[in-house]
Order: sequence, then C-alpha cells, then structure tokens
Amino acid sequence: MSGGRGKILVIRGGAIGDFILTLPAITALRRQFPKAQLEVLGYPHIAQLALAGGLVDYVRPIEARGLAGFFARGGDLAPDLVDYFSGFDIILSYLYDPDAIFQSNVVSCTRGQFITARHRPDENELTHATKVYLKPLERLAIFDADPVPRLSLASQPSTFNPQLAVHPGSGSESKNWPEAKWADLLGRLGAESEMNLLLVGGEAEGERLSRLAEKIPGPRCQLARNLPLADLAVRLQSSVGFVGHDSGISHLAAALGLPCVVLWANTREEIWRPQGRQVAVLRADAGLAALEVQRVLTAVLGIFSSATAAR
Repeated sequence: MSGGRGKILVIRGGAIGDFILTLPAITALRRQFPKAQLEVLGYPHIAQLALAGGLVDYVRPIEARGLAGFFARGGDLAPDLVDYFSGFDIILSYLYDPDAIFQSNVVSCTRGQFITARHRPDENELTHATKVYLKPLERLAIFDADPVPRLSLASQPSTFNPQLAVHPGSGSESKNWPEAKWADLLGRLGAESEMNLLLVGGEAEGERLSRLAEKIPGPRCQLARNLPLADLAVRLQSSVGFVGHDSGISHLAAALGLPCVVLWANTREEIWRPQGRQVAVLRADAGLAALEVQRVLTAVLGIFSSATAAR
C-alpha cells in the first residue's frame, strides 16, 4: 500500500476471548499502517470493542446476507460482496477454512493480498494464542509486535471507589468455581474489607448474580447484567481489579489493564492465559472445585490493599 494508505480487512469470528486475543494483531496493523482504513468483518456485538477503543474504523457483520455463497465451491457470489472484497488492499482472515474455499472465492474478487491465519492455536505447540495470531503479520514485515492485548476506552467516574469487578460465570460450567464458594468469598469480602463490588454476568449466569448479590449489603453492590460489551468495558475500566474464571470477560479485564485474579480449570494455561501487567492465575491440583476460598480471598485483598495504598 503506497504510503501506508489503502484499506485493510480483518475477518474474525469466534467468541469474546478469541477476538480479544486477536487485538495485538489488529493493533500492530494500525501502527504499521496508520493512514489505512482498517475494518473488521466479525460479530458486531464483540468487534464493537475494537471500534470503541479506536483500533478500527468500521465493523461489518459476518452474518451479512450473501456471505454464505463464499463458503461453497462454485458458490453464487453476491455482487455487493464481490465489490466489497475488491476494495481491500490486504485481507487477513482468521476463519476456519480447511479447504481454502472461502479464500479462493474472495481471491477471485480482488487484486489485494489475502493472508490466511489460524482460527485457533495448535494445542500441541504450547505457543500462546496471541503470538499464534500475530505470526501471519510477518508477511507484512511486522515482527516483534506487542503480544499483550491492550484496550482503552473513554472512562466515566465511578460512584463505587474502590470497586472490585466480579464475574462468577463463564461459557462452560466445567470452568466455574462452585457457587457456594463464591458466596463464601463475597460474604467474607463484605465482612473483612470496605470493598464495593460490581457483579458481572450475562444470560449464562441466570439467577446466580441475584443470589450472590444478597451476600453483600445493598449500597456496596451493583449488578452489571447483559450489558453491551463496550458499555461493560467502561464499567470494568473504573474498577480497581477483577476476579473471574477462564472466560472472555477475564481477557477483557486484563486487556483493560486491570489487576486480575483468574480461577483456572483445565484448559492449557500456556496457550489461553489472559495477558496483562498483573494477572494471577489460581488453580488446584485436585481441580477447580478444590481451590480454597482463603487463597482467593488473600489474592483479592492484595489487589484492594494495593489500590488503597495508591490513592
């Protein structure tokens, strides 16, 4: 691209954590080509984070009508999407495309450079996901990019200060600490500190948030339930720390620069651990359910003490 101008498209599906772990690649593209128009083809409710953080200029829904034809060999290619893809100088795709059908169809529409990337790391290589997602950028002479996801949004003053963000759920019950232990932890936080709490959750948490909120006196606890991700990120950013599971929200908190305590189950920490300046991963040899409340409490109170000392 002459003078760094032109148009770049990053195609990224997947869940919240997958997208956040791809932020270093998006950030590296922005820095390498600061004058280019940078766009994401993905799930808008997730990709809005990059838009809100000023990392991309536009987000287009990957569910766009007509895109299905690009996944079929000899498929009917929608004219508007043919025109769309033809406008990009660089297309970086993280889609699962084992037979290169999508790639072949898109390449037939454009003279731009098409770069394929893994949609997931190889679990046998033990290379962190952020580095796997950065690797394809070497074709653009981008080496040694920062592998830590970083996100900064316009903040708003918090009426809860200091506030700890707590996400007692995840996308899988197998990754969750028992609710009884969360209840014990929150009750002890209420008794042993002056910390205010922001309980975070979505549909997966059901009534768990309401039950856990009862463990903390009303004025000291707020619920952040089913918020748009960009709005949730703003709420998280006003917190002094975060505690949660192996989940996309933990990756979000770490990307926002929060000190994080992450309760870990059985996924490969070497590949999927949240990256950040202060991330403590807690696990137990006998499994997550065996992780002691006191150990988590000590780690969380350490965040509170550091935040209080810094005020």
